[in-house]
This record gives sequence, C-alpha cells and structure tokens, in this order.
Amino acid sequence: MNAIGIGYGNDQDTYRLGQRVAEAALQSGGIGRPDMLIAFCSGHGDLGQFHAGLRSVTGEATPIIGGSCLGVITGTELSYHGCPGAAAAIQSDSIRFAVSSAGGMDRDEALAGKEMIDALQLSPADRLLLLFYDSIHTPASPSGPPVLNYSAPLLHGIEERLKGRVPIFGAGLMGDYNFGTTQQFCGFRVDTQQVVGCMAAGDFFVYNTIMHGCIPLDGVYRRITRMKDDIIHELDGQPVVPIIDRLFGSTRWQEERPIISNLTIGVNHGNRFEKPDESHYVNRLITGVVQGGAGIGMFEADLDVGQEIQFMIRDNGMMMQSVRDNVPAVMARIESEGKRPFFALYIDCGGRTAEQSVTEGEEAAVIQNVMQKAGVPFLGLYSGVEIAPMLGRSRGLDWTGVLIILAENA
Repeated sequence: MNAIGIGYGNDQDTYRLGQRVAEAALQSGGIGRPDMLIAFCSGHGDLGQFHAGLRSVTGEATPIIGGSCLGVITGTELSYHGCPGAAAAIQSDSIRFAVSSAGGMDRDEALAGKEMIDALQLSPADRLLLLFYDSIHTPASPSGPPVLNYSAPLLHGIEERLKGRVPIFGAGLMGDYNFGTTQQFCGFRVDTQQVVGCMAAGDFFVYNTIMHGCIPLDGVYRRITRMKDDIIHELDGQPVVPIIDRLFGSTRWQEERPIISNLTIGVNHGNRFEKPDESHYVNRLITGVVQGGAGIGMFEADLDVGQEIQFMIRDNGMMMQSVRDNVPAVMARIESEGKRPFFALYIDCGGRTAEQSVTEGEEAAVIQNVMQKAGVPFLGLYSGVEIAPMLGRSRGLDWTGVLIILAENA
C-alpha cells in the first residue's frame, strides 16, 4: 500500500509553517509515521525553522529532503508570494528510500556527485534517483550575474558510478529570484552547497514527461568561436553582445537582472533541416552581460567552442500547449499499460510562472486540474534547473517543466 499526503501553508513564522504543513500532509494521507518527507519552502523564510517545525511533527526517524524554492504547487494551491511551503508525506510497504548527501558543490560538482552515490547502498530493485542540489555558487551582485553550480559535471560524476542503471530526476534549488543563497534538507539536517540524493527502490513504475516552450528566433545557426567556462564571448568570430543588440534593436536588454527575460541559447539535437521539434532542443538561460560587456553568462557551463547554437525565444503559447498536450498523454499511457498513478511531482522552472512569463494563466494550473480529476496526490516546486532523462541521458534543463508520476499495478 502507498499512502501519500500533501500539506501546504503560507506564513512568515516558518516554524509554525513547518508544523502546519507537516500536520496537513499526515492528515490528508492518513499517515501516522511517514517513511519519507519531501518538503520545500520559499527562500524568503528561515529554512532552519521550517525544518524544525516539520521535524516536530514527523519525529526524528523520518528523513526529510528538499529545501529552498521559488514557490510551491499542490493539487489545490499555487504560490510564489509571501512565504509558501509544501510537503509530501509518503508511507509505503512496497517502496524503500535511501538518502545520502555530499558537500563541496562549490568546489567540485563531479566529486560531490561521486561521494553522494558512494554513500548509497545500491540494489537491483532501485527504480529512481531523486536529486536536489544547491544551484548558487556565488549570489548575484550589482556588478555582475551570479555564478552557479553546474548540473553537467554533477551528473557526469553520478553517472560514472550509476552507469545508467536508473533514471535521474531532480532540481537545482533556488530560494529567490535575486539568486540569493540556498538551503537544503539533507535527510536529517539543513545545509548549503550540498547534493542530496534519494534512491527509491521497490515495486513501482516511473513515468515522466517534459514540457518545453521555446522557438528559434530567426532560424540562423551560429557557431561559438570564443568561450570560457560559462561565458560566451564570440559567435562566428564576432563579439556576442553587439549581435544581441542588433537582434533586439536596442541595448536595453543588457540592464535585465538576474536573467535575460525572453532570450535563451538553444542546441538542436535533431535534424536541422526539418521543422524544429521542441523535444530535440536543450535550452540555456542567459544570466546577463558580464562586467564590461565582454560576453554573456550562461546558466550552465556545458557549451563548447565550435558548437552550433540558435537564439531561442520563449513562446508562451507553445508553453501552454505543451502542457495541455503532454500531461493528458502521459496519463493516458499509464492507463493503457494497466497502471494506476499514486503520486505526481512537478519540477517547474521559476521562469514559467504567470508573473515571470507574463501570461494570463498559470501553466501549472493545467496539471493541477488533471491531477485533481484523477485523484492523484500532487506536489510541485519552482526551481532554477530541472533534471530529467532526455535524448538518451539525464540532463540539466532550463525553462522546462518536468512531471514525474509514480504508478502501481491497477
């Protein structure tokens, strides 16, 4: 039996918030002592106090994972204002959870990933690795964009150990839109600069879908000719900042902080001569112009000199349509395969909120509606980076929504 309960609250008193969220989660799931608690709280609150409030209800034996977020989503609530918090309490006689964490994300992401996996006891029954890591290496400042911890080396280090045995899903956590410091729940403590892994093993099935929403700006492929770390300096032998000036017809975009609102860098992993397919693109957010206008900062450092890229525009209509198409499709697939969903987790880019993307409605509300009708307990968070398998391996993604659904035999 799998019992899942969801709790939500919004309160500046984060100890009280933690208590109320945990109590609501246990009550809604009819759970006495949960085997796992997945919990998130706005970075505007005291995460240590929120964790203590959760712990006062769950007791000392329950591992808690999660941490800072930009906002939370449940089956009935969606909030990124004030100090919202939410949690999923899980009690199961068919799923086993193992949690480990490792520090040093700001020193060596790959090593942190290896150390986190090495602390886990792997088994043939493993089905899913849920991963949360600190996105922020150095917070944003008036003089320049933030420096981030990167998912690519982290995932490379993890996969050196896992070798593709289970899918990896997760998030790079952020606590506010100003790219401030992040705190994480590491099982039984609160910390920073950590990677936290939860291996779930047992008799269940994992389904997922990825929602995109970017289209090529002009269809032109450009080649990176000078780049260092996460800074692109030149495309096709020309400074990148004047190229973007010409695309926008002004320099006003350079003043945007902490990310450029509409423009991303896209890599097409499909056929360049066919109609663009959103599922073949990996997009990267632009964190801003580096000091002196020498280049643009990227959300990840996984682009290389010689690589072809395209400028992409976030398309709100495509974003909404992607959710409307993909969520019912994955639910229909689950039913057609004789399975019953019992928990859904949504990892949503913080840039996809109605406020950030300037839309009339929330794309996550489409998922809320589907899960309400299906009676599936639902928890979501707004994140900095989303992690999911795409095009043959697990990747860090930007401006996507990743929906993970756990199912059992009907």
